[in-house]
Amino acid sequence: MSHYIELVKFDSPVNLKIFKNENTLASFPHFHKEVEIIYVKKGCVNIAYQNEMMVLDESEIIIFPSGATHAFLSSPDSVRYVYQFDLAIFDEKLLGVSQLELIQLFDHAQVDSKNWSDELVQTVSDLLDKLFQTTLVPTISIHYLQLGYLIQLMGIFLEQLPQETTEKIAGHHAELKYKEDLVLLNQIFSYIETHFQEDITLDAISALVGFSPYYFTRFFKKHIGQTFIQFLSDYRLEQTRYI
Repeated sequence: MSHYIELVKFDSPVNLKIFKNENTLASFPHFHKEVEIIYVKKGCVNIAYQNEMMVLDESEIIIFPSGATHAFLSSPDSVRYVYQFDLAIFDEKLLGVSQLELIQLFDHAQVDSKNWSDELVQTVSDLLDKLFQTTLVPTISIHYLQLGYLIQLMGIFLEQLPQETTEKIAGHHAELKYKEDLVLLNQIFSYIETHFQEDITLDAISALVGFSPYYFTRFFKKHIGQTFIQFLSDYRLEQTRYI
């Protein structure tokens, strides 16, 4: 089955998206550059991740690293809190940890809370609940609170998130191709964001990532589900709302 990139649209200047997911029963395999956390508040969710199937029950948590392919099938009565955030929000100069180190932290982590200590599960659950509460009654302090809780969360993960064994890490190489594709797609989207008001030809955008126009067309359609020309037209139309 094809794996599609999801373009996350943040609802906060903190580069964070938080929402309650209680109607969507299933998702196709997809990936994105943002880290995603799912926190099950009610019911259960079947997760496909790293070519494995796992079940998340009520009060359990899973982390999807940047670029990791995942999908889910939930019970009809399930309720999940979903958190998506960009690791670039954590300032390397200020906090002393590089974005690459954070990516590796999650790449090698035991992402299912079944494998965490009770203390870690409780601490993370409390922070996730506080993060979600910020969306219910927005105040002037909302973005300070969101950034503060995210920094606390990352600090806890750096200190306490258990890591996989060497054998398990070796099995992650199937994701590398998707991460390479993600880098190329991010390069394409960054160019579009900067130059969408200009004439962007298929030849020019193909050359940007070192592809022939034919290969680029296939590559883009495979991951995005529509042609580049269709995507560019839709993007320009969407941007007219803000111009």
